[in-house]
Amino acid sequence: MQQFPESGKIGDELFKETIYPFCGSQRPEVTTPPQFGVDVSIIQLPNGYEMALTSDPLSLIPTLGLRESAWLSVCLMANDMATTGKAPMYAQFVLNLPPTLSAPDFAEYWKYINQYCTKMGTAITGGHTGRFEGMHATVAGGGTMIATAPQGEMLTSKGAAAGDVIIVTKEAALIATSILARSFPQTVANKCGTEVQQAAAELFEQTSALPAAIAAASLNTAQYKAVTAMHDVTEGGLLCAIYEMALAANCGAVVDEASLPTGDAQQKVCAVFGIDPHYCIGAGSMIIAAKKDAAASVIDALQAKGIKATAVGHFTPMTEGIQTMKNDIKAPLIHPGTDPYWKAFYEAFAQGLK
Repeated sequence: MQQFPESGKIGDELFKETIYPFCGSQRPEVTTPPQFGVDVSIIQLPNGYEMALTSDPLSLIPTLGLRESAWLSVCLMANDMATTGKAPMYAQFVLNLPPTLSAPDFAEYWKYINQYCTKMGTAITGGHTGRFEGMHATVAGGGTMIATAPQGEMLTSKGAAAGDVIIVTKEAALIATSILARSFPQTVANKCGTEVQQAAAELFEQTSALPAAIAAASLNTAQYKAVTAMHDVTEGGLLCAIYEMALAANCGAVVDEASLPTGDAQQKVCAVFGIDPHYCIGAGSMIIAAKKDAAASVIDALQAKGIKATAVGHFTPMTEGIQTMKNDIKAPLIHPGTDPYWKAFYEAFAQGLK
């Protein structure tokens, strides 16, 4: 049996061995069941509608702050729902809080949860809240978001096909870089300079992928899907997100490493902590699969909204494998396993870096 990773989410093999065969009753209305690399499940509803659901951990990171933790808690779930091309409509929150969290601090944290959900048009419909001994991690429970739409409108990450262009929005390692810069500002400023630390910290505000997803999906019509699939960039970064998307779609892929958008701040901050920006958590970026003849229009639509968009490769038949290309030389893209961000963060925290 495959073993758990040291930290972070499980990989494809462990998912297939221990979770996927044991998902309760098989119901015919579940049209998109659990699948590695797919951000949502979809259920067929009566009267020509369908429902998407997604779940994610909730963040409570003392070194980051209550407002920022609330932003991540809402934003990371919403990014998964954004892959359907729809905004979340309903949300449930299960909060397993540390005993050190005071009532006033919780009230502030929840105020921001409410604020961010309200801004997206998301109703909070229930959950569970309590403080529990032993809860001292940066994860404080979990949540679920739900949306409905007419059948056939929602996308999933498994909809890509050979020939589709791979588009990356924004840049690599947005959330990893910004959390490290905000959590250890003195360390980053000392090694990279104050301007880089500030630029990296400001990337935190770019960690919502919802505007990009809505802009891209708006080009789809009942007759033609310019965008065939989207996948949120989370653990493992840009390259792992493309790998997961190809796997989910039963495709291969070719990715031009030189074209992967990576800002100066990400490169410098990731170097301080010894991690590769292309392989660390990158919430805020979205991987979009677009038909070849529509890719330029998708990029134009994103850029018209002020969202950077870069074509980095294309999907291929599954028999060609998932590959990166550097200096015209192709090599297999290997999933690196555990996201290096987790180890970097906890080691820096344990060392007392400021």
